[in-house]
Amino acid sequence: MRLTVAKKIHYDAGPNLTPLADVAMVILIFLMLVGSFGTEHYLANKVPLQQIQNVEPSGQWLPDEPLRIDVQSVGNGFEAVAGKVHTSNIDALTQQLARMRQQLAQAGTAPEQVRVVIAPQKSTRYNDLIRVYESALNAGFTRVAFAAATD
Repeated sequence: MRLTVAKKIHYDAGPNLTPLADVAMVILIFLMLVGSFGTEHYLANKVPLQQIQNVEPSGQWLPDEPLRIDVQSVGNGFEAVAGKVHTSNIDALTQQLARMRQQLAQAGTAPEQVRVVIAPQKSTRYNDLIRVYESALNAGFTRVAFAAATD
């Protein structure tokens, strides 16, 4: 007696999901390309915010310019450049930034108006970046942001 049932192999795997996966990937790529990517991101910090009073801007009001700190990792340390300040010592950086904040306050700029932007290079280590961030907070700046990494 010959059994023909064993020779018939029937694979019922269900519907073909390959086109669905293709469409989902096309939609995902489209949304990634169309979406907007911000260049600055603020971290939450524990610095107490001072109460800002509502003051009408005068006719001579100008938008605030950010204080840019360029950071790069060099050897075991880092190198930070902020205007004329060029240092690789975290304590010296904190002192220089505090001095800049005092000069801005003497010029009539409120600390809430000063925006500090930390701009790392792509090779900058995370630890060095956070040390510069903490240095800016310790110097008394309340608005500290990160720019996109550059080459």
